[in-house]
Amino acid sequence: MSMQVYLDYAATTFTAPEVVTAMTPFFTESFGNPSSIYSFSERNRKAIAKARQQVADVIGASADEIFFTSGGTEADNWALKGAAWRGRSKGNHIITTKIEHHAVLHTAQFLQENGFDVTFLDVDAEGRVNLDDIRKAVTEKTILVSVMFANNEIGTIQPVAEIGAFCREKGILFHTDAVQAVAHVPIDVKAMNIDMLSLSAHKFYGPKGVGALYIRKGTRIENFMHGGGQEKGRRATTENVPGIVGLGAAIELTSGRMSESSPRIGKLRDMLIEGVMESIPHAKLNGAPSSERLPNNANFSFIGIEGETLLLDLDSAGIYGSTGSACSSGSLDPSHVLMAIGLSHELAHGSLRLTLGEEITEEDIQYVLSTLPGIVKHRREMSPLWEDYMKKIEGGR
Repeated sequence: MSMQVYLDYAATTFTAPEVVTAMTPFFTESFGNPSSIYSFSERNRKAIAKARQQVADVIGASADEIFFTSGGTEADNWALKGAAWRGRSKGNHIITTKIEHHAVLHTAQFLQENGFDVTFLDVDAEGRVNLDDIRKAVTEKTILVSVMFANNEIGTIQPVAEIGAFCREKGILFHTDAVQAVAHVPIDVKAMNIDMLSLSAHKFYGPKGVGALYIRKGTRIENFMHGGGQEKGRRATTENVPGIVGLGAAIELTSGRMSESSPRIGKLRDMLIEGVMESIPHAKLNGAPSSERLPNNANFSFIGIEGETLLLDLDSAGIYGSTGSACSSGSLDPSHVLMAIGLSHELAHGSLRLTLGEEITEEDIQYVLSTLPGIVKHRREMSPLWEDYMKKIEGGR
């Protein structure tokens, strides 16, 4: 039987055993509603408070600035819609980028359809937004800038601190979707002048279905969910206590070993990138250089290959990757991120995202490097697109 190598950690991670252990009592023993005043629920209230502090400690916030959600998508929706609805008496202009996760893009489009003016900024060929473009886009009606911390497809890290400083100077709210970055790269919301930050537990070895939104003290946004008085009256619904406990345990666990694991993963990622670029002719690396991208991210394009076909071939070999965001993997459209950085439809369709995690070893990378070139070569030999491409190359000599 062939090896099995999971290389889609940007889509989701396993839940760490230590996290499962921390969560388990809150499914069976301490199941009381945290809003109830009796002593049976006291352990649950304390567990939520502990998790809130664990999240705050990792991103440089105060515990009372952390609000638990059902995940990154809800946190993004709350940040954008909440800021837009509260700020519309001051203005109706929002700035974001063309490479945001769909949780931001589709929310921005919804707001656009409901009377808000939204600017979707271009990025450069490495997926980086230019601060000067943000400066030029700002008007007297701008109330919010939302730029992701690091891209989920190509891993490019944005100049978040510089954007935050500019927005703070202008009195404009700044939100960052940090779902891919939290617990993988250092983040300090105070030093970076971040007003709102979204995160999701299942991206750092926590459970699915739970996340958080950091809201800087004094930042006024409308509530997104209405009902009970949970989360200090700002986010209604009975708390997902096991999930919240798991989020807190996971963020503390993963960030605690980040200084060792991220450099190790980064070296394996570089080994993967170098191996692919050396062994597969006309391969293209998408995104920024290693020092300016997430340590676990590698994204390639192979002309003459269909990404879905490549994934099926890799799957047969026990290698599990992605053509882009797992949240839109069912779409036949080329990646909006790859199109935004200037790739042709053909190159965008031939993309492969491989994202590493803590369990990945050098042996795993060697197996991928011994398998992937043969698959690409085989598929190209059957591809009219590859044949046409090579004729153009040879004709240009």
